[in-house]
Amino acid sequence: MTTAVVAALLHYLGVVKLPSSMDNQEKKNNADLDVVHMIAQTAHCIAQGKVGSGFDVSSAVYGSQRYVRFSPEVISSAQVAAKGASLPEVITDILKGNWDHERTDFSLPPLMTLLLGEPGTGGSSTTSMVGAVKKWQKSEPQKSLGTWKKLSEANAELERQLNLLSRLAEEQWDAYKCVIYNCSRLKSDKWIEQASEPSKEEVIKALLGARDAMLSIRYHMRQMGEAAGVPIEPESQTRLLDATLNLEGVLLCGVPGAGGFDAIFAVTLGDSSNNLMKVWSSQNVLALLVREDPRGVSVETSDPRANEITSAVSLVHIE
Repeated sequence: MTTAVVAALLHYLGVVKLPSSMDNQEKKNNADLDVVHMIAQTAHCIAQGKVGSGFDVSSAVYGSQRYVRFSPEVISSAQVAAKGASLPEVITDILKGNWDHERTDFSLPPLMTLLLGEPGTGGSSTTSMVGAVKKWQKSEPQKSLGTWKKLSEANAELERQLNLLSRLAEEQWDAYKCVIYNCSRLKSDKWIEQASEPSKEEVIKALLGARDAMLSIRYHMRQMGEAAGVPIEPESQTRLLDATLNLEGVLLCGVPGAGGFDAIFAVTLGDSSNNLMKVWSSQNVLALLVREDPRGVSVETSDPRANEITSAVSLVHIE
């Protein structure tokens, strides 16, 4: 929301020119997007009263990516703006600051769908959960470092397997497409049976590798939560995720962000997302109308809601 408001205002005032949703990816003006990113990150941090990861803002601006946070000091001038610094000075400092975040291209492999579900079991306080984890890190530095290292390794392995799948899709599309289609109708324990040739076996092993990496991520996140005394993956979420993972065509699932009761996510193969949404609905989990998007912020040119309004107005006859 912060990114949308900031981008809309800057575009309207002529400070930046946002790409159209119909434009090719190569047509994006990263200089304009960088301005949106810097202002949106700063506004978001001020509104939150702290410097978070910034990943949500960065992904909203640039689209799907691999991200490493900027140094908090880069927005220090904005944080003390209330003490007397003029707004032009603050904006200048922000735009000329050393934004040292890292951002590299990353997206889901073809024929995969990201789903986000809201269980409706209440929310969690991210701030208090993060605070509890930091307190645990200080009280048990060696143990926490070990858990953090294993979690980081599992994250890197998941990234590696997904990148491998993207490469396999590019290099051997027919085999990749066939495997995804077949596995979308089967539970994971039957996937390896589809390895009728080496190229298909390579795809299936990468799928199972990604699945195992996510299971490892979930395990270490639960360990972290138990040690810190906070429900990063609560038992109710664990039951729901395990049931989700046992469905046909589900590659992986977990709790997003800092975890808790807020939401769950799943990545599905082919068109198996339709079945997952039905199962979630039967368990009072609302599948949200969001999707993975490599484009980032843009000016929508074909908003279906606008089309519906236009059509409705055209049908009105005034006598």
